[in-house]
Amino acid sequence: MSDLRVPDLNRVLLAGRLTRDPELKYTSNGRPYCKVGVANSRFYKDKNGERREDTTFVDVTLWGPMAEFVGERLRKGRPVLLEGRLRTSEW
Repeated sequence: MSDLRVPDLNRVLLAGRLTRDPELKYTSNGRPYCKVGVANSRFYKDKNGERREDTTFVDVTLWGPMAEFVGERLRKGRPVLLEGRLRTSEW
């Protein structure tokens, strides 16, 4: 049996709306970061043919120039398309 290696890939695209105004902050060494909440909704019909909505809420942290752009220009309710990597937190 050969040693088959599959490359790891962690890339995420998320489209939705901001659930709150962005929170722009800076680390102690001056690096900008921005925390936002994004709601992503999926519409479907249930087994009775009724339209349903399933919404997922995701907390996102942006870094660098994009963090400053979002923190200074976008507000709650604005549609966004985000690309990045997925990292989970447990608390």
